[in-house]
Amino acid sequence: MPGFLPFTVRQPQPFDLVDDPVGVCGVGTGFEGVFEARIRDGNNNELVQMTINAGGTGTWANFHLDMSLGGPPPTPQGTLEVYELSARDGSEIEKIIVPITFGPALLNPYRGFAQYTVVGGDTPSAIAQQWYGNANSWTRVYEANRNQITNPNLIFPGQVLRIPQ
Repeated sequence: MPGFLPFTVRQPQPFDLVDDPVGVCGVGTGFEGVFEARIRDGNNNELVQMTINAGGTGTWANFHLDMSLGGPPPTPQGTLEVYELSARDGSEIEKIIVPITFGPALLNPYRGFAQYTVVGGDTPSAIAQQWYGNANSWTRVYEANRNQITNPNLIFPGQVLRIPQ
């Protein structure tokens, strides 16, 4: 029977729209109860790194931390990485990578998102015009929903999109 992973990330989930600070929580353990969290932008630049103290060798514990981005990131997409440093050679092991979308990179200040159900004839530009009064803001709609929109010219009736607010 397989055991528990060294850590799991419960928040954020893949492709979540995150705020600043980014709330990170989960359950984990590490050598002497220490492991790491890092947030990178879409260019793979490190924005913030923090040490997590939870559990200990053989004991799992809940963890929660707020990771301050220090302002809107330069890219809308990024990643959260949670990993342990090898006691043997300092390399990163057991790494979990969670893709995230930075709300403040789309709209600053960012307060959250509304849900919008696509109807026939909708385009990201038309939705942006309706919500922001500016059709040129369509990239906000696209970036907030990249997990389900692979081509900004192809959205479908019934899709539920996140509209950054």
